[in-house]
Order: sequence, then structure tokens, then C-alpha cells
Amino acid sequence: MASDLGLNVTDMYVTARLKEPRSTQSSAVDNQLSDAARTITALESRSPVHSAPDAEVAVVTPTRLRPDRIAYLLKLYASLRDQDVSWEWVLALDGVSAGHVPEVMRTDTRVKVVALPRPVGAGAARNFAMNEVTADWLTTSDDDDVLPAQSLSARLRYGQEHDLGWCAGWSADLHPDCSITTWRCSTPPGFHAPGDVWRHWASPDSTIPIGPTTLLARTEIVRASGGYAALPQGEDYAYLVGVTGAARGALLPTVVYHYRKHAEQMTAQPEYPAMELQARRFAWNHGKHLESLRRMTCCRFSDSASTSRDRERRSSIST
Repeated sequence: MASDLGLNVTDMYVTARLKEPRSTQSSAVDNQLSDAARTITALESRSPVHSAPDAEVAVVTPTRLRPDRIAYLLKLYASLRDQDVSWEWVLALDGVSAGHVPEVMRTDTRVKVVALPRPVGAGAARNFAMNEVTADWLTTSDDDDVLPAQSLSARLRYGQEHDLGWCAGWSADLHPDCSITTWRCSTPPGFHAPGDVWRHWASPDSTIPIGPTTLLARTEIVRASGGYAALPQGEDYAYLVGVTGAARGALLPTVVYHYRKHAEQMTAQPEYPAMELQARRFAWNHGKHLESLRRMTCCRFSDSASTSRDRERRSSIST
């Protein structure tokens, strides 16, 4: 099966057992690999992949190609192939070999693999991946999630039509039984001025104002805002605050992202809460100080304009 899948299943399975002791039992990994095989078979039976040299949207995904997530990664790839805009997928391998990427993905010219020589964490991996983005717009997806149909086009077309810097939507939890629960964030649907999203985040321990992975933004704005923070987790909170604080955007009242709920997700691990509040405080303070800078700039501009008008009036009187 390993050669047919383009996966070194034996090596990956041994690595999973040695390095991931909480990764349930061998049967769980076997089930994931069987699911991956079925997904690959379904993908290979579809029409051939055609390259898209002028991608409209880039999707950035960091991954360590864990065996218990390969099936999820392939389903994310399948959901990308169902999108109705041209895209490029930048896959940032966080300290793992490119040889473990499923062959069906490696042979797709729309997939760019960035193999990092050592683990650096999801935020840094995304930042390195952004060096390879050529599309004018980009978004991000975790390696275990799924993009629903028209996820990219709904946000892209709305952002283009209204000359926005970013466009987001609602996310929905995807449960193991395939049921979906929509999460409606605290930010209301509609247009939002720079910084408005942060104002809907009452305090660091409050619910975040928008799901960061629902954010589609102009690539130049993402780069100008500094990308992802240098944090071991919650780096996407600061990313969200930075991008929405730099440009006008909109939130669509439609689900654009399926957030998979499962036992192995990072947020479900017992050590995750230990640094969660610190990460939230960092991002919330980032928004707070951006707000102060905006007000300061606004006041200075107002004072400068007032001074200029006074000078013009004095000049008019003297003549």
C-alpha cells in the first residue's frame, strides 16, 4: 500500500508510535491510513489536474504530516480541488521530509511544498510559506480542516467588488459524525473600518472577534502587517488583529470554513490552556496599541489641517 499511496507508511507509523504516545492505538492510525487510501483513490478517479499559473488565491497550510492527520490533509486537498477559483496551495512542512507528501499532491502543479529543515511551529512555518505566495489574495487552513464549496470565491469576489483589504466569514465545527455547528462570532456581518474588529473583542479572555482561518486578505496587506506573531500558539490571534487593523474589510454571514473537531487537535490537548491567556493578551494588546496609534495619527492630521486653515485665513486677511 505504501508505494501506491506515495506514502512511507511504515516509517510514519513507527514515528507515530515513538513520538506520539498519546496518539491513541495502532488501530486508530490504521483507520486513518485506510481513509487516506480511499480519498486518494477517489481523487485519482477524477478528471486530470490542470495547472493554474495565475492563481487568484493562495492557501497556506503548515503541517508535520502526522499519520493521524494524513487523511484529513487529503480531504482538505479534495475540498480545494472543488473550489471554483484558481488557487495555489503552499504546504509548509514543519521539520519533516517532502518525500512523505502524498504523491497525488506532489504531482499537482498548484501545490508548492516548502520543506523546513527543522520544526519551527505553525506561525513561523506560515511566514516562511508566504515567501512563496504569488497570488494577490491569501488565506490559511490547518491541515485537518476543510473548505466548503465556494469558500474562496465568495470571499474573493466580495472583496474585489467592494475594493476591500480583507473579507471573512463564519466558521462551523465539523464533528466526528459529520454534523456541523455554525459559530457566529461577536463581530457583526457587514463592512468594518480598520481596527473595528478588535473593538468587538471585549477582553483577552473573551471570545475572539472573528475566526482567523476565515480571513481572506490581500497578500500585500498580510506582508505589511508582519504575518504571524512569534508565539508557540495563538499566533493567529495577532495575525487577525494586525490584518483587520490595517485595512477596511467585511464579514459575510455565511460559513466559509469547517473546523474539524477531533481528539488529536492541538486545542484539545491538556497542555494547551497553559499559555492560551498569554497568547490572547499579546494579541489583544497588539490591537489596543494599534488603536492608540490610529487615534494619534488622526489627531495629528486634524491638528495639521486646522493649522493650515488658520494660516490660510491669516494670509487672506493680511492681503
